[in-house]
Amino acid sequence: MTAEAVIAEMTSSSLPDWVFPPPQGFAAEDLDHLPDLPAHTELIDGSLVFVAPQRDFHSLVLYRLHVELDRFAPADHKVRQEMSVKLGPRQRPEPDLIVLAPGTFTGSEVTYFDAADVVLAVEVISPESALRDTKRKPVLYAEAGIPHFWLVEETQGKATVVVHELSPTTRSYVVTGIHHDRLKLSVPFPIDFDVTTLYEP
Repeated sequence: MTAEAVIAEMTSSSLPDWVFPPPQGFAAEDLDHLPDLPAHTELIDGSLVFVAPQRDFHSLVLYRLHVELDRFAPADHKVRQEMSVKLGPRQRPEPDLIVLAPGTFTGSEVTYFDAADVVLAVEVISPESALRDTKRKPVLYAEAGIPHFWLVEETQGKATVVVHELSPTTRSYVVTGIHHDRLKLSVPFPIDFDVTTLYEP
């Protein structure tokens, strides 16, 4: 069998239809209708982005930070882990953590939230997603108006939380603090915890 025949057979039988995007790219709503899509698939600039297996650092920091946010968030705010956020017609990334604004509708059938529902988005950097986490996603979150963004990175085996706030003038994020030991903030709500406990291998 020729190489051309192998490719033709693969494209016609063994690969799912979503491997081949439409000419204009996928829309945010498509993620709810593509069959057998891998878990935690994101949509960025109309293209599907697949997630690599998590490292121990990512998994543990995500769990412990979720606990801290639940502990400090006011009762009318809700914390969600690995839920996608619709930022635009072709943008539906999945932050590692989000904090939802008061009054946001939640329910068992909800598959994503709108940018206007989110007061804080958090990304824990992984090697395979470092460029997206530090470059593309912050731009998208800021342009969509999410007021607070945290980036958690590994520094010499420990977690560091880089806190950003949205500048209404430039519609971009400004770094307001880099926290290695203690995270004490008044916005988006009062929070105070020991950053060194986020990752203890």
